[in-house]
Amino acid sequence: MAINLSVALGLIILISFAAAPRRASVSGFFGGTTDAGLPPGLGTLILSQITTWIFARSLMNAAILGYYYGIAGTLAYAAYYGSFLTGGFIVARLRRDGARSVQGWLHARFGRVGAASYNGVIAMRLLSEVFANLLVVGLIFGALLPALPHAREGAIVAVAVLALAYSAWGGLSAALRTDVMQMSLFIIVFGVAFCALLISPDFDLGAVLTAPGVSGSANGWVLLVVALLQVFSYPAHDPVMMDRGFLADGATTRRAFLHAFWISTLCILAFGLFGIHAGLQGATYEGELLGTWAVMFPPWIFAALMLSLLVSALSTLDSALSSAARLTVEELRLAPRTLAGGRLSMILFMVAGTALTLWGAPSLFDAVAVSGTASMFLTPVLYQGLVRGRRVSLAGYLGAFLSAVLGASVYFARDWAPAALLLPEGHKYVQLLVICLCVLALGFVSVIGLSRGRLAGPWPR
Repeated sequence: MAINLSVALGLIILISFAAAPRRASVSGFFGGTTDAGLPPGLGTLILSQITTWIFARSLMNAAILGYYYGIAGTLAYAAYYGSFLTGGFIVARLRRDGARSVQGWLHARFGRVGAASYNGVIAMRLLSEVFANLLVVGLIFGALLPALPHAREGAIVAVAVLALAYSAWGGLSAALRTDVMQMSLFIIVFGVAFCALLISPDFDLGAVLTAPGVSGSANGWVLLVVALLQVFSYPAHDPVMMDRGFLADGATTRRAFLHAFWISTLCILAFGLFGIHAGLQGATYEGELLGTWAVMFPPWIFAALMLSLLVSALSTLDSALSSAARLTVEELRLAPRTLAGGRLSMILFMVAGTALTLWGAPSLFDAVAVSGTASMFLTPVLYQGLVRGRRVSLAGYLGAFLSAVLGASVYFARDWAPAALLLPEGHKYVQLLVICLCVLALGFVSVIGLSRGRLAGPWPR
């Protein structure tokens, strides 16, 4: 099994190299234009948006939450995919205001401090993308080769190096091209596995759709509320999604976001059914569900699931690296806007992300929760400034930012005694809900309260 998966993954990487542009250009590397200098088309944008959000961490999260909390857990994670709708709305408003990025909009209103604070959050997001997807790669090969010393570490390093190689060649243009190929392959492979699940004798769709999960559904519904609270700000702190919001014309971009929403949501819900089904079968939780699936399904279905995860991990890594290059070069201006500058940025992010994975990352959902909570400072800022067109003072902006960072820090360190004193007794998702409510309340109080008076008028158009 491990050898076959390794060969299949190697072939996919070779095809990815072949799909990357033969000649790299600066405009293609950072702007994603074709060899003819044209923006990507609708189909490319849709598949690229989907594959960068249907990534290995998300698939595993949907399955794990479904296993523990039944359909409530899967719905909670699927709610984050409403980010395509809120993200499309944010992009349209930014473009209406003449901005070409979230950073540009923030810099025009809050100066370097506003852009720098945002860039710090999305740098953390990009690092989490790298290490979380590499973590899934390590889990897969660690579970398949338990007797082989350092199988997990070797797989992580190998995938990191190979993904970096073709990503650094063409940048964003390579990511867009390979996204199309990789997403097409994912749909085929996962579609076969999903159909096999539906027709299996022991699968009961009615039971799956009403399943409470092995831990009960209560905390799954709590998590759904958390997702709904975060879904407005969540896409704005995802540089991969935001970058793709400015590559094509407005009409094409709106259609791409809309189609990416329903397709990706269906994929997440479908993958979550595998976790719910495992819980209904009385399977034990083992190796992030990998060991459970190996026992539950025939080898070819299990192999299809593992290949789906590996393809999704690969497709997200190249997109995260291209966004990291853009962040470092075009926003932070820490390297020249050249192919060499972009490639150096990719190398640094991949090395840092790989080191975090090998060192020991937090749980898969914790990475989502921490970055999602940190991004919530954008909710009051964007609502007041982008939706209502009202002025927000720098003090109000910083107050919201510090509240969100504090909330994310408390959740991350919730097992530390001083942080635990600030939280109510209960499940970590209940604690996360309380944190999110506090972050939003403090953020709106800061943004509205500190922006009164002469700063309360609309921004000039």
